[in-house]
Amino acid sequence: MARGKLRIYLGAAPGVGKTYAMLSEAHRRIERGTDCVVAFVEHHDRPRTEVMLHGLEQIRRREIEYRSAVFTEMDVDAVLERAPQVALVDELAHTNVPGARNAKRWQDVEELLQAGIDVVSTVNIQHLESLGDVVESITGVRQRETVPDEVVRRADQIELVDMSPQALRRRMAHGNIYKPDKLDAALSNYFRPGNLTALRELALLWVADRVDEYLQQYRGEHNISSTWQARERIVVGLTGGPEGRTLIRRASRMAAKGSGSEILAVYIARSDGLTSASPKELTVQRTLVEDLGGTFHHVIGDDIPAALLAFARGVNATQIVLGSSRRKAWQYIYGPGVGATVARESGTDLDVHIVTHDEVAKGRGLPIARGARLGRARIIWGWLVGVGGPVLLSVLLRSMEDGPGLANDVLLFLFLTVAAALLGGLLPALAAAAAGSLLLNYWFTPPTHTLTVQDPENIVAIVIFFAVAVSVASVVDLAARRTHQAARLRAESEILSFLAGSVLRGETTLDALLERVRETFAMESVALLERQNDVEPWTCAGSVGPSPVTRPDDADVDMPVGDHMALALSGRVLPAEDRRVLGAFAAQAAVVLDRQRLVGEAEKARRLAEGNRIRTALLAAVSHDLRTPLAAIKAAVSSLRSDDVAWSEDDEAELLEGIENGADRLDHLVGNLLDMSRLQTGTVTPLIREIDLDEVVPMALGGVPEGSVGLDIPETLPMVAVDPGLLERAVANIVENAVKYSPDGTPVTVAASTLGDRVELRVSDRGPGVPDEGKRRIFEPFQRYGDAPRGAGVGLGLAVARGFAESMGGTLDAEDTPGGGMTMVLTLKTAADHVPASPDLSPQVTS
Repeated sequence: MARGKLRIYLGAAPGVGKTYAMLSEAHRRIERGTDCVVAFVEHHDRPRTEVMLHGLEQIRRREIEYRSAVFTEMDVDAVLERAPQVALVDELAHTNVPGARNAKRWQDVEELLQAGIDVVSTVNIQHLESLGDVVESITGVRQRETVPDEVVRRADQIELVDMSPQALRRRMAHGNIYKPDKLDAALSNYFRPGNLTALRELALLWVADRVDEYLQQYRGEHNISSTWQARERIVVGLTGGPEGRTLIRRASRMAAKGSGSEILAVYIARSDGLTSASPKELTVQRTLVEDLGGTFHHVIGDDIPAALLAFARGVNATQIVLGSSRRKAWQYIYGPGVGATVARESGTDLDVHIVTHDEVAKGRGLPIARGARLGRARIIWGWLVGVGGPVLLSVLLRSMEDGPGLANDVLLFLFLTVAAALLGGLLPALAAAAAGSLLLNYWFTPPTHTLTVQDPENIVAIVIFFAVAVSVASVVDLAARRTHQAARLRAESEILSFLAGSVLRGETTLDALLERVRETFAMESVALLERQNDVEPWTCAGSVGPSPVTRPDDADVDMPVGDHMALALSGRVLPAEDRRVLGAFAAQAAVVLDRQRLVGEAEKARRLAEGNRIRTALLAAVSHDLRTPLAAIKAAVSSLRSDDVAWSEDDEAELLEGIENGADRLDHLVGNLLDMSRLQTGTVTPLIREIDLDEVVPMALGGVPEGSVGLDIPETLPMVAVDPGLLERAVANIVENAVKYSPDGTPVTVAASTLGDRVELRVSDRGPGVPDEGKRRIFEPFQRYGDAPRGAGVGLGLAVARGFAESMGGTLDAEDTPGGGMTMVLTLKTAADHVPASPDLSPQVTS
């Protein structure tokens, strides 16, 4: 039987909605026809969570008596007997009551998974075993119920349930998590904003770390928008050795001296396999450079100094930071080293910094792998050993009176052949084998000084020597070529892994991907070209680098992508083995281009849909809300003009009052429509000046019934920098909306206070309020919440108020009123030259 799948809702803190999200998922699965049951869910007397249990089949719980009390736990046997497709199991870290089937609930879940039942469960980040000490140091509370990290890591899906600390504390204040008698203690201890922020960060980092385990990725991609950069770009050359962290920190200090400096750490993987970098050390260095605000790059290059300089010039770098060589003195026979070569060939446009470190001259060790591309020095040494070695050995052996014998002579010549193969490859080894065979025949095989062999045993010895020498040389050369191929494939797999991960996550833009192609293959420019058909001219969909080509025929390298698209590179001709990786880049470039176009089309469709929605709402407003006052005015005027009825003075006054009220209402609706039109077209230009709130707010209350609003505007408030006309319209709309929904006899409160360099105007009502998910929608045009009557307006008041507030540099947000209702918070800037005045305190208070 196949093992079931485990899905975990990981909460950043208690109360963020893990159980609610799990139950919502259950309802969605049931709607799709999935057999889903509740094995164990604890709603903790939270009304909204309890409501979500309605309509779900619940498995009976097992009752366990412990210490004269009865507890309920999940009945594993009952769930196994029921055998659903999906079982909901809350609180994965829960410790079962003694006497239960298993000690921990995660062990119960493991049994269900082994039985082929899919499980959806929940757990909070503080219950992970590895984070116990960290959580205790942050919150001061030791979590006694924990679950091993490996249990959570093995989950097939992990979904983070997150919420900002402010929103979670508001949810608690509304009584949605704990009962009122526990609120104060919880808010002032465990649920402090600092604690919640730290737990949230822990959850985000833990989930990000799990993603890194399955997909190696590189972050910190950059997009160069211009050819020349005004800021410093510092390239750090990494070898994968322990000195890399010192170089990164030194470059960070250099970057800190200039505003806007950028750090780019680069590791160049040689395709000849001679570089033996530690993957673990590279991971540490990548994390370090990203923590310091830099980016990490992985480039393939056979000539490391040339590749490093090409990368630095490709990103318009101004400085290169390298470490002093770890070579010992004798190891300089292989060449001057990367640092010296880069410093010599950098030219005047790049400053090269050689940084000392603790690993200087401690030795890099001999390369553990030998490649086919050995370098000039290695090949020369191989030929010297292969040709000169047998001659010198012959002279040495001839100078000895009693030689070691033919058998030992053959072994010594065979040793030189192996040495030549290790140093120079196949050809020097074959030369050593041929020279050794001739010298053995001429000097050491009777009769000497001739190429004739008298004894048949000597003929066999020479033939076997030559065969063994050739075989050893062939094997060594084959191993070197296989090592070279393995190293190249490893480097290619690292690049393809990064490419697949970044593109699948949608993090790579077309320009960034083309820039990655340019730096990976050390090209001058890269362009993605396309055309509609075979006869249309080529057009450039995206390019990086100077002077990109406009036709694939003009490029040094072109990679077709389908029939009418090609990736064109200029700078050098690539070897055939590089075209496989280039083909993967080209295919992904086409995917990225298609996705960008789809995103653009989706945005256009969204704007069209929004415009259609607003037009539809406007038509509805014109057809009903605007026609209603016109109909009332028309009826009143027709009645007054009628000769059939003799109207009394009171009746005429009432009809005239109706006409006036209808005209006022019509004027208000048309005003809001015009204001929204001005906001959407961007023609609102506020005339900012300094004014006191108590001069504007009372004037905004003219349209509400007398006694329906209570004002609390202190005279000590600072002046605000606003447009008085816009502020009056915004406040009027906010207050009218509050009065509309406030119960009869309950006045709306309008209060103002100072908060730093801002002034807050709070308009609070005691109406039905708006749930959190609806607070954003009430500020959208033509939105009326709940069962507001059709005659209550076209739903533009709050949208216009927020638009006016933002045009003056302020904000308008909705909050819950403690005890029920909704509070609109209008935040305004104080006057620039205002210094908040301290309230007058009596001598008794100050003393």
